[in-house]
Amino acid sequence: MKPDEFKKIVSGIPRQPGIYKYFDEGGTLIYVGKAKELRKRVNSYFVRQLDNYKTRKLVENIHHIEFTIVGSEQDAFLLENSLIKQFQPRYNINLKDDKSYPYIVIKNEEFPRVFLTRRVIRDKSEYLGPFTGVGKVRDLLEFIRYLIPLRTCNLNLSPQNISRGKFKVCLEYHLGNCKGPCEGRQTAGDYEENLRQVKNILRGNLGQVTQLFQQEMKEAAVRLDYERAGILRKKIEALQTYRSRSEVVHPRIDNVDVFAMDSDEQNAYVNYLGVLKGSVVATKTVTLEKKLDEDDRTMLIYAISYLRENFHSHALELILPFDPDYPDKTLKVTVPRGGDKKKLLELASRNAAYCKEETQKTRRLHLEERSAMKNEKILMSLQQDLQLPVYPSHIECFDNSNFQGAFPVSACVVFRDGVPSKKDYRHFNIRTVEGIDDFASMAETIYRRYYRMLAEKQPLPQLVVIDGGKGQLNAAMESIVRLELTGMMTLIGLAKNLEEIYYSGDQQSVRLPYDGESLLLLRRIRDEVHRFGITFHRKKRSLGVFTNELEQIEGIGKATADQLIREFRSVKKISQLEVDQIAPVTGKKKAALIHAHFHPGEAASQGPPK
Repeated sequence: MKPDEFKKIVSGIPRQPGIYKYFDEGGTLIYVGKAKELRKRVNSYFVRQLDNYKTRKLVENIHHIEFTIVGSEQDAFLLENSLIKQFQPRYNINLKDDKSYPYIVIKNEEFPRVFLTRRVIRDKSEYLGPFTGVGKVRDLLEFIRYLIPLRTCNLNLSPQNISRGKFKVCLEYHLGNCKGPCEGRQTAGDYEENLRQVKNILRGNLGQVTQLFQQEMKEAAVRLDYERAGILRKKIEALQTYRSRSEVVHPRIDNVDVFAMDSDEQNAYVNYLGVLKGSVVATKTVTLEKKLDEDDRTMLIYAISYLRENFHSHALELILPFDPDYPDKTLKVTVPRGGDKKKLLELASRNAAYCKEETQKTRRLHLEERSAMKNEKILMSLQQDLQLPVYPSHIECFDNSNFQGAFPVSACVVFRDGVPSKKDYRHFNIRTVEGIDDFASMAETIYRRYYRMLAEKQPLPQLVVIDGGKGQLNAAMESIVRLELTGMMTLIGLAKNLEEIYYSGDQQSVRLPYDGESLLLLRRIRDEVHRFGITFHRKKRSLGVFTNELEQIEGIGKATADQLIREFRSVKKISQLEVDQIAPVTGKKKAALIHAHFHPGEAASQGPPK
């Protein structure tokens, strides 16, 4: 697989723990790997220089990639190990046998012991694991013994032996690590209760144990035994961070097939896990297209038959999310409500859901690609309607505006391939223009914009839209001439009222079909520059950058100025009012100050002559 081909699929690889499988062109599994983060690990094969010859050959032979999500890095390790031993891929090293992995066993005996073992014996004992390291198991057992007193001896604690007084308590009893069941000092029921808490810890069911310790911690605090309460608090924190359950290895589950399904209106997404001798040995997610509005039951039955045949499965039990009334009645169907089988089903469900999500993303991407084709058609139509010499893939639009009759600013928006390129939008605070002069402001903005683009050697747009009529367009053309850019791009003016289009030097305007796609695109661009400019004004206002002319009048504060603008909408309108028209808002004294500011040397009039 080449890097360019990989780039097309990398976004569909999850950022979760799991295993990845590389297949060659013939569909043969050639490599299985584990990862804490699948996308990052798989990506490393294609984005860096590979020094190892075998790794380079592996990448060259990759035709397609599959992956399976799991709950933790430990589960990824165990699943990788299981699949390597099952399929022996060409590029994988041989891994050690399952017997080398440590388990925790709860022995099937009177007053059961809990200890580490590497041998799984079918003796009705309970085995939990495997674990990826002996150190972790020993730490866990030490932690359990610290929490809960259990016997560590290998004595035969039968009721007859205990009743005969055959045994004496040892040092562990005097140290508080054992309650002495060998002498009958602990009943079988009490020991079983302790063992139940141990099983809860080992199975990951920590809620009951945590509640027990919380209750004991409260009681210790009430007794002012803060040392004991502190110890219990640390135990609770340790329990909350502990995770022991493996989702891919279950020694008590022998030979089953697990199927989970998710669906939408078009497809069904089915994940398969093959479990043999307690380990997941096969994984596969398939997408089935619905042809005749088939229901979930029909799709699941078809997927089960298809996948079992392809994987040559002889499992006699199916673990399913619901009972589809499978035709082969020799198979046992289990719909688990809890326990290890439920966890396997949840693992399969996560993989099916991820497949559904990625397929829907791809579907949306195809819609976006079709949208891009539509935009290309619109731009070609615009080129023809405006008689542009080149295809307008890069369009810029400018608009002047002012803040309440003062403080002129300009905005520029950029469209690339018919869609907004917001990272290229620009604002301009007008620097050289005194008062409100739209033409001069436009000339300054155009000059600054394209002077900088020339200095930075940026590509120029094919089309520039000036929001306004002939005056603004001619002002913009003056700057284009100064920069010696005449003929290097097309400038048009888009009049606000009748939406006429002006070209520099032409006396007559051009009108495009009102509902035509070309004019609709130009309207969208113009509306976007309006929105962008207004947003700029609001931001400036919130930062206190602008103060309107009213605030410059001695005796008039910001609150009064804002109240006047809300009432009369603009400074220009306020400047034309008489005192008695302003007074209801501000009072006569302030109204007189405002009138005097706009009409210096005039006596304040109390209204129009009667």
